[in-house]
Amino acid sequence: MTEILEHLTGRTVIVGSGLAGLMTALTLAPEPSVIVTRAALGAETSSAWAQGGIAASMGADDSAALHLADTLAAGDGLCDPTIAAGIIAEAPAAIAALEQAGVRFDRNAAGELSLGLEAAHNRRRIVHAEGDGSGAAIIAALIDAVMKTPAISVLEGFEARRILMDGEQVAGLLCATAKGAAILPTSKVVLATGGIGGLYDATTNPMGNFGQGIALAARAGAALADMEFVQFHPTALDSRRRPLALISEAVRGEGALLVNERGERFMARISGAELAPRDVVARAISAEIARGGRVFLDARAALGSRFAARFPVISSLCGEAGIDPAKDLIPVRPAVHYHMGGVATDANGRSSVSGLWVAGEAASTGLHGANRLASNSLLEAAVMGMRAARDISGMPASGAGTISAGSLPAPADASLVRPIVSRHLGVLRNAGAIHGTIAALLPLAEGNGPAADPAIVALLIAVFASLRMESRGAHARTDFPKLANVNRRQMCLSDVLEIARATPPYALARSA
Repeated sequence: MTEILEHLTGRTVIVGSGLAGLMTALTLAPEPSVIVTRAALGAETSSAWAQGGIAASMGADDSAALHLADTLAAGDGLCDPTIAAGIIAEAPAAIAALEQAGVRFDRNAAGELSLGLEAAHNRRRIVHAEGDGSGAAIIAALIDAVMKTPAISVLEGFEARRILMDGEQVAGLLCATAKGAAILPTSKVVLATGGIGGLYDATTNPMGNFGQGIALAARAGAALADMEFVQFHPTALDSRRRPLALISEAVRGEGALLVNERGERFMARISGAELAPRDVVARAISAEIARGGRVFLDARAALGSRFAARFPVISSLCGEAGIDPAKDLIPVRPAVHYHMGGVATDANGRSSVSGLWVAGEAASTGLHGANRLASNSLLEAAVMGMRAARDISGMPASGAGTISAGSLPAPADASLVRPIVSRHLGVLRNAGAIHGTIAALLPLAEGNGPAADPAIVALLIAVFASLRMESRGAHARTDFPKLANVNRRQMCLSDVLEIARATPPYALARSA
């Protein structure tokens, strides 16, 4: 039996409890909202794992224009300059709003914000909290603020399975709970569900995050954008731990060097060296590993005995693997870290579906382009959560539409999808591998089994990748190594399925 939660009818429903979701709810208050989260509040969010911090042009030698220039350069020609400029300009206001909500950012002896340096930034502009524990500190403060806000209801153990529609308008959200199915009647849903790292074996994201928000929005008919751009963080700790532990770019920002097993500093011959954009560093490390080599981060000379004080979380993670960064080389490898693509939104987080907003990593605003600049992710999550809330607050009140819900879909399971995606949609791609991936994923995506939703998200990535016949940012093709097509792309799931069915070898198999 499906329970309809009538007492929550009409409230804005926010799916996800990372930075974007929490900021949406807090900004909406005192307007009532409901946060839906499958785990405990903030427990399965990449936001809490962020080490670096939030990029904001707060330094005396910095400006929004300089921050924008670095963002556009990293985005490799695909950023939306207007969107990027607007989000970056709101960075100081986002920092102020976070502090007002209870976040305590690190400051120097003079009381000024302590600013860190990360790859591809030409100024020290990373605002952090508790050293490399920024994400955890920010999320903890916001959770405390949410729990003290009467207007916000929190439903833990609720997993969103489908957006319910009344024609072309959002009418509700179908969730799975420990007691069965539950429906939240609402005309306003905000997806803040995070990324797609769980589609890959090597990732720094929570393994359960396979792109749920993208699947929900795609099934509701929303347009998707830039799905091919999956960012691999170049320096995950190479160990048996799953997900892989992250070695923040801030370590390289403090002077640590990358060396191979022969002790050669292979990044020295590349523009930007260790602080080149993430896609450049990831490809260089992948090339070293592909030839049978190993790659290490050497922080001994740059930080030595100071490592544990500056990076306590990373030091602890290294300790779990039996490594002392003050004395030992740190083995690293690329791992999926962030998805630049997602649900296409406007400047206020609105998707192409009436009543559906998306904020944070699940969205594609145009800020990141083909390659996200370090620490712009938390900035976007905070700013777009606030913008979505303001946009919703400015809308006239409307009741939920007519709700009709079918049976509760099976719980999602990415285990069948993960090997396919990990092997063929990694740092380096080619047409044969992409087409084979499409052929393997399409039957799963068109089915109704546990693999369907993860397969839909993976299929979106594969089809978008097949259409981008060039190498740009985080999308690198060995068969098309040069820049060619500068356009961003938007498609709905129906378009993607049609292309997939016509793509060899699947099309050949169907006609045989």
